[in-house]
Parts: sequence; C-alpha cells; structure tokens
Amino acid sequence: MQKIVFLFSTAFVLTMAAFVSKKRAQSVASQVQKPNVIVIVADDLGYNDVGFNGCQDIPTPHIDRIAKAGVVFSSGHVSFGVCSPSRAGLLTGRYQYRFGYERNPLYVTGDSTMGLPLTEETMADVLGRSGYNSMLVGKWHLGAHKSLHPLKRGFNEFFGFLGGGHQYFPENLTLQNPEDANGEGESYRTKLNRNYTVVEETEYLTDALSREAVSFVERNKQKPFFLYLAYNAPHAPLQATEKYLKRFENIKNTKRRTYAAMVSAVDDGVGRLLDKLKEIGQIDNTIIVFLSDNGGPIADNGSSNAPLRGQKGSVFEGGIRVPFVMQWTGKIPAKLTYDKPIIALDILSTVLANIKGAAKPKNPLDGTDLLPYLTNKTNKAPHDFLFWRMYDRGNYAIIQKDEKKMVVLKDSVYLYDLKKEINEATNSIDKEKKLADEMGKARVRWEKGMIAPVFLGLTQREEYEKLKGMTLKK
Repeated sequence: MQKIVFLFSTAFVLTMAAFVSKKRAQSVASQVQKPNVIVIVADDLGYNDVGFNGCQDIPTPHIDRIAKAGVVFSSGHVSFGVCSPSRAGLLTGRYQYRFGYERNPLYVTGDSTMGLPLTEETMADVLGRSGYNSMLVGKWHLGAHKSLHPLKRGFNEFFGFLGGGHQYFPENLTLQNPEDANGEGESYRTKLNRNYTVVEETEYLTDALSREAVSFVERNKQKPFFLYLAYNAPHAPLQATEKYLKRFENIKNTKRRTYAAMVSAVDDGVGRLLDKLKEIGQIDNTIIVFLSDNGGPIADNGSSNAPLRGQKGSVFEGGIRVPFVMQWTGKIPAKLTYDKPIIALDILSTVLANIKGAAKPKNPLDGTDLLPYLTNKTNKAPHDFLFWRMYDRGNYAIIQKDEKKMVVLKDSVYLYDLKKEINEATNSIDKEKKLADEMGKARVRWEKGMIAPVFLGLTQREEYEKLKGMTLKK
C-alpha cells in the first residue's frame, strides 16, 4: 500500500512539474508575442541636433544607439508643426484634424473641452485592453481638466505635469497644485504630480523624468508594458545644470550652449533607460521609438534644422520633419536607413499589427504597419499621400509617394522635389501643374474627413477670455 501511495505521489509531482513548466513556457511565449513598447519624445529638438543626422557639436551617443540597433527614418514626419496637436496625432494614431485638434490648448483646469476629446482613444487605452501596463512620464499637454487627466486616458501611472512646458529647477516650482495655476505661464511653476499626488522633487527635471522611466521599467519587467517618456527638453525655458553645461564649454553662443546641455541630459536619460532594459533582459523584446514632437524653434532655443527649410510652426520640412528612429531587435534590421516618407501616426499601427491578440482600436487609424516596408516584403511606399493643415493660417502641405511636395500658403502654391532638394529651394509649380492639380484634388478629398478646430488655442486667448468672462495670464 505504501508503495502505491509513493508511486501516486511521484506521478502527481511529475505532473505538477510539467504543468508549471508548461505555464512558464506559455508566459515566456506571451512575452515574445507581446513586446514592450517605449515611445520617447523630445520637445522642440532640431532635425540636425542628433548624431545620427550629422550633428557635430552635440554628441548624442545613447540616442544614436537606437539608430545603430534599428532604423533611421530620414523622412520621418510628425502630423503637426507644434507640440500639442502633434502629440494628439501620435497618441491616437489618427490625423488630429479628424477631431478638431489643431491648436495648442489654453491651460484651463475648469474646461473639459480644452484638450483631447473623450471620443478618442490613446495608445495607452488600446494597449491597456491588450494586457499592457502603461505609464506617462513627463509632459502631458492634452488637457488640464480632471476628465482629461492621463489616468483617465488609459495610463495606469503618471509622473509629470499637465501643461505645455515647465521650469527645470525644483526651487522654481512654487505652485502647489495644477489648479493653482492661472494660464500657461503659471503652469510652468506647478509642482510635479505622481498620479494625483503632489511631489516634492529635488532633482533637475530631465534627470527626474529619466529616473522615473527607469523605475517603471524595473517594476514591470515581468509583464508587457508601455512607457510614454515625454521629455519637455530642450523646450524653453533654457535651463541646465553645471554638470551638463561643462560638457559644452567650446560652444561660445550662450543659447546654443545651454540648449546643447539640455539635449545631452536627454541623451543621458535615454542611455540609462537602454542600460536598464539590457540589465533586466528586455532590450530585445522592446519596440523603442525616439522622435521630436516638431521641428526646432531656431530663434527660441538655439536649435538647428539644417539643411531643412523652416522651423517649428511651419508646414515646410523644418517644422514637420524630425529626428526619428526605431529599434526592435530581430524584427527591424540594424543600421538601416529608410528614406520614404513616414509619419508618427504609423507608430500605433505598427505596434498593434505586431502584437498577437492586440485589441482593435475603436476608431479607424490613419497610420500603416511599417514592418513590411523595413524588411523588404514590399517595395511600395507606405503612403500614397501625407497631409498637413494649419487651419488658422490657411496653410497646407501634401507629400506624395514619389516625394513630391506641394505647399499652399494662402494664395501662393509651391511644388518641391524632396528627393532632389530636401531644403525645398526650387519651386517647380509652373513646370508640373498637372501633378499639382492631382495633389490639390487629393487634399480636397482628404479634407472632407476633417473638421474645424473644436477649441480656441493659445493664439486666441483674448477671444476665449471674452467668451468665458475671465482673465488668463500668458
């Protein structure tokens, strides 16, 4: 009898061991099927201010690691030339013109319409329904009302601030709560929040954001995660610690030197994050994207968009073509340069197309899965057309698959060949009127699916004040 019991116990143990082993294998397989996702956004970073785009005076060795491990999108674009609409497009995977998001919002904590409409899903919403834990670290800038808070828009965790910019030194953060700020300028001085709790921060802001990003990755190494690391550097105000300023004593222009120091701080943070991913064994199972939210505002922060024409706020390439790299070990070839036009809207489409069992977005996406184009499964262009609109100025831009670009500025129309001249120097509109007509018709068809802006923005502050009977500080 004892022998029988022993045999039964042995069989039970072996069965349980096999069961546990199978579950562990299934867990590992699940991790492979569900790669982690990290999207790192710099703020107002110039096209020419990273090593992989040829920058000489600001080394970015850690951001360049992403470029070397994956792909440089030499014609990578964002969907708008200023901060908030660009981020709305990136996080929804949709042209933000579809839902009337075409202005930087005013900082008004009491207005639920001043930000990303609740009809829209964020990347965090969709990935959350796909089994991901998500965190926003840094700049939100998609609405300061409580209903628009990051924790209401799909994120499980939040560390950062709600407005469009911020002071970098903790001693300058003199306002206790987001509600204490009257207007955009004062929002820069609000203390940071961890979820809904005020934080007494002691570190330089960029370093603090990097610290929190690394912490999140460490805490979530056993499950798929989405990290949206939204630095506000090198957006003004130009502020850097002596640690970073010392690296650029050779730069004599004070503005450029401080800007360089701020970019270097971001680069250090990217390095810390990549090192942590490698340490926890997740570097190969993580889709990592780095880009800027728009082109550099040259006069404001000393950035460089060379050789592009224009800057932040423009539909020329200097406003919408940005530093843009992506890595995914084993899926995206290393040291690849991809020259055909792509857009930040493609990020969410690419992620969802490559997650087994991913939730279906509630709204149609405007991006495309880039993997087939990066792995030579097709030699077609990812997009027949890409579109931009600046409603308040009456400006448009259209890029078609052969990299011909049409720019409409009020009553003037320009046609450029970006393959030949990335700097948009030669207007060939008189020689290619048929092509311009075709592109114009495509733009009209596209615009039928777009709507007018749904809220008044920073440039309509006085109109908003009259409408609401209130006064906002700049």
